[in-house]
Amino acid sequence: MTINPEPAIQNPMIDLRSDTVTRPPEGMRRAMYEAEVGDDVFGEDPTANRLQETVATLLGKEAALFVPSGMMGNQLGLKVHTQPGDEVIVERTCHIFNYESGAPGVLSGVVLNVLDGEGGILTVEQVRGAVRAGYYWESPSRLLCLENTLNKAGGIIYPLDRLQALAAEARAHNLRLHLDGARLWNATAATGIPEKDYAALFDTVMVCLSKGLGAPIGSVLTGSKDLITSAHRYRKMLGGGMRQVGILAAAGLYALEHHRPHLAEDHAKARRLAERIAELPAFSIDLATVETNIVMFDVAEGGAMPVLEALKAEGVAMVPFGPATIRATTHRDVSMDDIESALAVMHRLFAKTIVA
Repeated sequence: MTINPEPAIQNPMIDLRSDTVTRPPEGMRRAMYEAEVGDDVFGEDPTANRLQETVATLLGKEAALFVPSGMMGNQLGLKVHTQPGDEVIVERTCHIFNYESGAPGVLSGVVLNVLDGEGGILTVEQVRGAVRAGYYWESPSRLLCLENTLNKAGGIIYPLDRLQALAAEARAHNLRLHLDGARLWNATAATGIPEKDYAALFDTVMVCLSKGLGAPIGSVLTGSKDLITSAHRYRKMLGGGMRQVGILAAAGLYALEHHRPHLAEDHAKARRLAERIAELPAFSIDLATVETNIVMFDVAEGGAMPVLEALKAEGVAMVPFGPATIRATTHRDVSMDDIESALAVMHRLFAKTIVA
């Protein structure tokens, strides 16, 4: 492709790389400063305890555990459900398989049975066919892990009826269920379906505070009291025992109260971004997949990197999600005006792009 070589306009960076790049606003910083704290290893941090109780209630679970990262939350979910040598069924594009550093094999000694879903979504028949027969020479099927929303599929929402069907099939085979709900808040914001309705299908659910909600750190694993007691011990094994962690838990509580109600605004920004990108012949995009705050689009010619470099030079940051695929993620630190500015750059650079 060719890029319109008009002079660059120097703007502050419009960072669409991820919804993890947000910075704590003044109100959140104040809440952190004023947080009542105690020693969480002794179970005495009142703010951490309140965060855990709040998230457990939102997800309809008995108990919850604050953890430093979504990855730790997912790995604890695997750990409490499995024994070394067990098999965990996942979809190929899921975070656990692609972005967690091989931790399932290292930390839990499990084998991942990776299935190819359509747009990240599995069928009942696929799960049924993946369950092992139970011969002693096989890795026993133990756990089904699903993800909502689906990051690599562009933030699409796992339909509740499909989740219900998959959960029923898993239960029929005595499989346990874990949900990577890093952006479950976004699914609820888009559909109006309460988080607890999604969570009810799973034994354990992990939700992130540091993505769309804008907290600086932290995720929460939820489940039964027994499972969370087990996860608490494993968190300590992994070095996740924290002391006056209420300073961080306060940020999560603030985000749940003040940021969660506004997630649909990020979805509106993503829709606007996607619709204007669709006008450019240099790119192809399936608008039907833009359901939440993630926009995925393909470069018609020349690959993703030249486009990303040209955008970065103009103060717009996105990330590659394949040789010719780009991801842009909207969040609370990017305004609709910022989206319009980013689109102005894209239209100036690529409106005259020649597609071979």
